[in-house]
Amino acid sequence: MSTASNLVYVLNGPNLNLLGLREPEIYGSDTLDDIAGMLDDRARELGLEIDMRQTNHEGVLVDWMHEAQAEGARAVIINPGAYTHTSIALLDATKAIRTPVIEVHLSDPLQREQFRHISYIGMAAAKSITGQGAKGYVVALEAVASGEI
Repeated sequence: MSTASNLVYVLNGPNLNLLGLREPEIYGSDTLDDIAGMLDDRARELGLEIDMRQTNHEGVLVDWMHEAQAEGARAVIINPGAYTHTSIALLDATKAIRTPVIEVHLSDPLQREQFRHISYIGMAAAKSITGQGAKGYVVALEAVASGEI
């Protein structure tokens, strides 16, 4: 059972359900289940609990961000996938909730196509972690635990 002070939502956007299969040269070979296992282990060590989810639907991500605040989550770690570069709705949700948001990307969008250089979420996120592969999620979790955000 989680308490408000130890619950961290980990939200994943479109196509991240295909991790390990989709362009492993860019995103690595870890699956979302691998990342969840890694995060569960590290969360226990840090005295945190994660609630990890994935959807291909923008509005569902917005609803989950609202839910995180309503549930008193300590933070939201989000990999919005392609919605990073297109979703003003996710920007608005990040700005609307009091729960701190950390943006995570497996690759470094700034080293990729020009259209990936804009991050709407990053305009309001407390922190952005890019280019560290699956480890970026752990780095985000450690930032929550340390009180950095």
